[in-house]
Amino acid sequence: MVVPPAAAPALDVEALGLVHPNGHRALDGLTLRVAAGERVAIIGPSGAGKTSLLRLAGMSLRPTAGRVGVLGSDPWAIAPRALRGLRARVGLVHQAPPVPPRLRVVTAVLAGRLGSWSVARALASLVWPVDAAGAHEALGRLGLADRLFDRCDRLSGGQLQRVGIARVLYQAPDLILADEPVSALDPTLADRAVGALVAQSQASGAALVASLHAVDLALRWFPRIVGLRDGTLRFDLPAADVTRELLSALYAAEGGHVPRQDDTVAVRALGDDALDPAAASQVACGPLDGRDGRPLCL
Repeated sequence: MVVPPAAAPALDVEALGLVHPNGHRALDGLTLRVAAGERVAIIGPSGAGKTSLLRLAGMSLRPTAGRVGVLGSDPWAIAPRALRGLRARVGLVHQAPPVPPRLRVVTAVLAGRLGSWSVARALASLVWPVDAAGAHEALGRLGLADRLFDRCDRLSGGQLQRVGIARVLYQAPDLILADEPVSALDPTLADRAVGALVAQSQASGAALVASLHAVDLALRWFPRIVGLRDGTLRFDLPAADVTRELLSALYAAEGGHVPRQDDTVAVRALGDDALDPAAASQVACGPLDGRDGRPLCL
């Protein structure tokens, strides 16, 4: 009997380092492997290196040390055409989606498959959406189906974040990288949006790596938690093994206060799902027991 080869890791970084042009060391000797279909949340204080890691994994930055493997390939050792194909297999969810303000929502969502479409099909979709039904379905999973033909500059910040998520749902990539994807959403909508990303991962077998501000959200949805601080790996554990002591040490620079969803207050003037970052306070989590007997926010 022929045994099939093991699937390549979705993300495989070894001794990864990144130094910005100004001399700031964002990552230092980070080693991390994410299997195909695995779901991993990255947490840590501001400046921990979470965004830098995701930008390196998303191939928008090149490391200054170490190695990055994405879906079994070294992006910096392959031909430009192969690199374009590799990037088409990776879905990026940005904290602030780079969406042109005058673009229609349907076009922004369909842009998720531009990397796999022919030039003719991509140009035709700019004139008239070639798969409005597909975009409508993706938006519906996030409660935005009624905004299909709206212009993006008529949406709130939180709605734009959900459009960015819908774009990746429609793309159906092999690796999803989400950088603070729900920072502008209230707790209910944030939970729904993260749930949609998790459901996509489960249904398609895509790996999902997300950096999250709210630790309770990470613990609720992700089986594996990676803690970063000062550009280094502080722990890499199953969610059930993440203790209050580990989190207090991770957030020591912020007084040991562990951020959670309830730390933010919705600002209706900016839209029902927009949050005011200035109103957010990072307070110690209370003794909330999860379904497994462990704190949801430790």
